[in-house]
Amino acid sequence: MHTLRQLLGSKTPEIYAVASGDSVIDAIRLMAEKSVGAVLVMDGVSLAGIVSERDYARKVVLHGRSSADTSVRDIMTAGVITVGPNHTVEHCMQLMTEHRIRHLPVMEDGEVIGVISIGDLVKAVIEDQKVQLDQLQRYIAS
Repeated sequence: MHTLRQLLGSKTPEIYAVASGDSVIDAIRLMAEKSVGAVLVMDGVSLAGIVSERDYARKVVLHGRSSADTSVRDIMTAGVITVGPNHTVEHCMQLMTEHRIRHLPVMEDGEVIGVISIGDLVKAVIEDQKVQLDQLQRYIAS
């Protein structure tokens, strides 16, 4: 099973983030522009939280708040679950399932080095299964 370091090596190393004082509409615009479901909330180089489309729907839309007048700090998830680059895809899938989340920031030496989504993990599992299937077919054929 792949580690996150291997997975991040095959991804474009872009980290999308907003500041906690930014408006929610800025965060939503960034998500739409980059076609992602969540962005990190950074205070300088420190991870302060994460804000997702789910946070927006549940904490802005359902409460009738204004996206332009609400700050990201008011809706972000502050207790962010993070992982390290040596964690496995399997471990991350367990975390995501247990905590019902779809994005995990990857931290190394106190810094964010990437973000892994459930889609990234599923893709890695499918690739691993293809390799195993190919190996089994070659073994049977020989």
